[in-house]
Amino acid sequence: GMLENFPASYITSFYLPPSDLEFANRIVAAFPNFTVIDVAAVVAQVRGMVEKLVAAVQFVFGFAVVAGVVVLFGALQATHDEREKELAILRTLGARNVQLRSALLAEFAVLGLVAGVLAGAGATGIGWALGHFVFKLPYVPSLLPMGVGALAGVLVVTLAGWVGTRHLLAQPPLVSLRALN
Repeated sequence: GMLENFPASYITSFYLPPSDLEFANRIVAAFPNFTVIDVAAVVAQVRGMVEKLVAAVQFVFGFAVVAGVVVLFGALQATHDEREKELAILRTLGARNVQLRSALLAEFAVLGLVAGVLAGAGATGIGWALGHFVFKLPYVPSLLPMGVGALAGVLVVTLAGWVGTRHLLAQPPLVSLRALN
């Protein structure tokens, strides 16, 4: 009873199909004190911002992958002479190129697997931290990032490692041993 003489505000919501947008314009024109908020436009704007954020994160991810491959090639170049000598000695002792190729690919695959699992675990941890501390949402852990990270790590590191070392199997062991002495 105390507030009967004071102005009141009533809030409601309703669904208006996009084809009836003119109806909302007529209501606003007839009743200037009405405020109409198009939630679909707000959601579209938020969705656009999220898409831009996702694109930025993907760019950073791509940059990180390229940087990682460059570091891998640098590490391969740093150990080039040791690998060349090691492969030449193994071939001199009777190892076939198929065995050496398998050993190199297995080494790169294990390195990629470890790197991918660590990257997936890091992404999961960051996702949990963002969900828990920033967005205040319950976090449901998933093994998908670790699986995708492991698969991507194996593929990228194995391919990059093979590209960086395959020429070592093409030269004869005698040439490699003479060049290193």
